[in-house]
Amino acid sequence: MECFLMPKESGKFITDRSKDVLVLEEGVRKVAEMLYGKINSKEFDPTGWKSLHELNPQVMNEDSINWVFVADTLNFSFWSESEEHKCLVKYKGKMHSGYWSLCAAINRALDEGIPITSASYYSTMTLDQLKHVLRSDTDIPMPLIEERHRVLKEAGHILLEKFDGSFLNCVNESGKSAQKLLQLVVENFPSYKDVATFEDKKIAFYKRAQILVADIWGLLEGKGDGSFNDIGSLTMFADYRIPQALVSLGAMKYSEELMKKLKHGVLFQSGERLEVEIRGCSIWCVELIRDYMLHLGAQKGDTIENLNAVLIDYYLWDYAREHRKDMANIPIHRVRCIFY
Repeated sequence: MECFLMPKESGKFITDRSKDVLVLEEGVRKVAEMLYGKINSKEFDPTGWKSLHELNPQVMNEDSINWVFVADTLNFSFWSESEEHKCLVKYKGKMHSGYWSLCAAINRALDEGIPITSASYYSTMTLDQLKHVLRSDTDIPMPLIEERHRVLKEAGHILLEKFDGSFLNCVNESGKSAQKLLQLVVENFPSYKDVATFEDKKIAFYKRAQILVADIWGLLEGKGDGSFNDIGSLTMFADYRIPQALVSLGAMKYSEELMKKLKHGVLFQSGERLEVEIRGCSIWCVELIRDYMLHLGAQKGDTIENLNAVLIDYYLWDYAREHRKDMANIPIHRVRCIFY
């Protein structure tokens, strides 16, 4: 089996060699100080995954675990060409965009009696059936619908063949280890193998695989089957929204050349150098933010429990969505791929 640097090591390796993305030490400290002030809020508690987001499953059971697996198998490429033209899904009287449009569509389908979280159903569903489930309430469809159909059917077949049709069995095999569950996912489900090559070194980001593990942890509130003793070994989930927030907050900086490309709306390819630098530096930047938050806690004599890159990522992702208009001068990097 091919060997890749794991996400944390990949982030460090890329940051040390990055030419167009810089991690700024002073900015890292400022962000850490800002986040430290929220350390006792719901945003930094494992239960926040449910309590802060009504579309996420609210009950800890096998059906909810299978909901998370479907959502994260389809959790990629939600950015729109413009704010005016985007896929929106209406659910219970409210319009949802981006990743939340997917969650709303899954819940809508379940309410309509469509067993979209059952592997025996989605392993054989047609493209037209998925188009119906993920239908938009605007004239802009959800992107990459054919790829979503392919990866969902593939995941359903594998889940039936290897895990008796339930992701709970995969969770049980992990022995309450986040890293073991991560490896089970990337070794068994090809669409989760988010890897690249950077300066002749094979690196791994595993964005969707890591967020799948983290969402199971959040769903189960870090208890029972989800009491992963090594949840702190996961990194942030390298996407297009968190880097934007990190640059906006001054923890990272883009070169003039890269910023010019972003402002021109250049479409990057998954695995190209600039895209890899953005994602890798984001991972390492969040690692440094977490380390400095822990340092602040030690200075103040505070005992900080459960502080990890997962909770920092969740906070920054929500922050980026809430402050989209404020960050309009820092465009996201655009990539159409199945990895994020």
